[in-house]
Amino acid sequence: MSLFSRFKKAPPAPAAKKQPETAAPNPPAPTAPDPAVLAAHEEETLRAAIAAGDSGAVAKLVLEGASTRIRQQAAEAIEDPEQIRKLIRTVRGGNDKSVYKILTRKRDALLAQEREIEQRQAEILAASTEIERHSRRPFDALFTPTLEQLENRWNLVATDATAEVAATAQAAIDRSRETIAQHLRQIAAQASRELAAANAAAAAQARREQQEKEAATAAAEQAQSLEEERKVRKEKLDAETQALHQIGGLLRKARGALASGSSKTAAGLRRAIEEKLQHAPSLPAQLASQLKQLDEKLQELKDWKSFSVAPKRVDLIERMESLIGASLHPTAIAGHIKDLQEQWRTLSKGAGDEVEADWQRFHEASQKAFQPCREFYDAQDRVKEENLLQRNQVFERLLAFEGRQNWDEPDWRTAITAVRESRQLWRQHSPVDATKAEELQRKFNELTSSIQSRIDAEYARNVKAKRSLIERARGLVESTDNKAAVEEVKRLQEQWKSVGPVPRDEDGKLWEEFRQQCDALFQKRQQEFDSRNAAFEANRSQAIALCEDMEKIAGQTDQELIESAKKLPELRLAFDSIELPKANARQLQDRFERAFERCRKAVTRQHARDAERGWTDLFDAANVVRTYRLAVARNADVTEVDALKQAAEQHLSTLVQSPKVGLTALKSAIAQPGNSDLVANTLALRTLCIRAEIVTDSQTPAEDHALRREYQLKRLTQSMGQGRSAETDKLETLAIEWLRADPVEEAVYVQLIGRFKECRKRAALSS
Repeated sequence: MSLFSRFKKAPPAPAAKKQPETAAPNPPAPTAPDPAVLAAHEEETLRAAIAAGDSGAVAKLVLEGASTRIRQQAAEAIEDPEQIRKLIRTVRGGNDKSVYKILTRKRDALLAQEREIEQRQAEILAASTEIERHSRRPFDALFTPTLEQLENRWNLVATDATAEVAATAQAAIDRSRETIAQHLRQIAAQASRELAAANAAAAAQARREQQEKEAATAAAEQAQSLEEERKVRKEKLDAETQALHQIGGLLRKARGALASGSSKTAAGLRRAIEEKLQHAPSLPAQLASQLKQLDEKLQELKDWKSFSVAPKRVDLIERMESLIGASLHPTAIAGHIKDLQEQWRTLSKGAGDEVEADWQRFHEASQKAFQPCREFYDAQDRVKEENLLQRNQVFERLLAFEGRQNWDEPDWRTAITAVRESRQLWRQHSPVDATKAEELQRKFNELTSSIQSRIDAEYARNVKAKRSLIERARGLVESTDNKAAVEEVKRLQEQWKSVGPVPRDEDGKLWEEFRQQCDALFQKRQQEFDSRNAAFEANRSQAIALCEDMEKIAGQTDQELIESAKKLPELRLAFDSIELPKANARQLQDRFERAFERCRKAVTRQHARDAERGWTDLFDAANVVRTYRLAVARNADVTEVDALKQAAEQHLSTLVQSPKVGLTALKSAIAQPGNSDLVANTLALRTLCIRAEIVTDSQTPAEDHALRREYQLKRLTQSMGQGRSAETDKLETLAIEWLRADPVEEAVYVQLIGRFKECRKRAALSS
């Protein structure tokens, strides 16, 4: 019931013209507020509620706003997910579809945002874990690029990571970078060692050059008679040095040839080195060692070839000799001979010089082994001539058949048989001499292709006709008139029988496809029915289980209820995602909604009971404080006042579970002397009771009816004067005012506290 509707039921008499009580006429109804003023007031109220973060006031405007625009703006301002869900349940099924759409859109957006946050955290954890795992790996070629990829991946999500995860990831990155740095240090150390060795060699060379220079200088100072001798020695030294350089180059080329597998090239280079050695001085230790290694390697290859090739030659000769007089088919013998000859040639290419005696033995054996093959091939030539004559007869018969056939109305099955049998006979009369048979083969191919092209055209027409029948049958599967579709399929089957021939490999496939479409027509409806029933039955069972879970929670109490209530959003989402059968949908939805509402009310009542216990203790303590303050107002004996104050403070110290705001109000009341005007104090408490009765829509005792009308009129006048609707009191605010109220007499207090508690009880029951 709104404030204005209550005024219309019991409007107060005008204050400007007070009539005697015995003849008081009915006062005129107050003029309804201007809608524009009311809308402006509601908009101002909405802005104030949004600014103050008062979600309850905003939610009330969503439900009770006078205009659609206000309700939509209020719905857009709601951010609390639970508040949004409650409002959706309230407006569901109502006429305000736009508000319902706004609320459901915001709910879906909040859910999507939560899922996005969860996915983001999962990506953060995955990236951190990968970096941590990578930091434990030893260095390899992929270590650095992998780290760069992981760092890029981490940088994309690092801004949303917690400090702990970010620190862990950064530590792993630092470890990975240290691994790279350590590897670089190792490379630098190796390079430094190699550079030092190179510098030492260069220094030694420089010393040698310096010694040579000094020797040359000393030689220049010798007598002129030794000049020619010095020149000779120098020329010899240059020649030897050049020879050593050439030998070194040949050694490098020989090693390269060996590395690439060219042993023959390496052997030729070794012979060139031998020629250079005749005009070269003693080789340095390094070149001598390299030459020794080259000789050893060449000797190993020579020994290996001698060891491996000789037995293979003997094996090939023995295998060739075993073919002499063998009982194998001549073509098989010829194949073996050819294979052995290929192996001999391959072996000779890689083995250097060929032993003439081995080759003669191998060649004679191959000639003897091939003798049966010669005789066989001579006989084959005679068979080929006979086959060629038979093929010519096949061609003539098929040519005559083509000339006799009426191709305007051909006997297709006879034509198909003629071509098929002609090709079979043609293949049977084989082999033939390819050169001699070339022209006849061309004519036969042209003749069979000509007839086959006509057959293929007929095949194509018939395949097209049968595919058309298949498509028509497939279309009938989607028909809603099952009886008519079955009759049509029977007609299609008769048409199928009248269609001409098709290729054998396609005939079975086409028939199988056609039969499947026909079978599907009969099975489709039953399968759909069974599948739908099974799915709906599973969904129904799942929905019943969710209803039972919800009903079980609704029957719980105390802390067990509070803990179980945390699962309500999850159960709601699970139930909303189930597709229910129409026959059970309304019943199950109603059952779930009833259970959900019972759970909501049970939780609300439980919270109210928990809160009310704390408020009950506060009201009991307020009575003790009232006794003390009443004694102060009456100027009672100091000893009595002190005892009452001590009792009040001691009572307050026991209130550990009560709301802190109420406890603060009582402590503030003890610290203040209070108003000693008991009549004014009583009026204040009676007004508080009336305000609570207005909030809870409760009846006011007859003796306070006039006071209630006076209070309501005063509120209305104030709100009209300020251009906004009267604000509605809250029970908690009224309770705080009650705790701070000045003292009244015991009897009055007992009566008024009873009225006030009754209002709180009524509010708790209605919630």
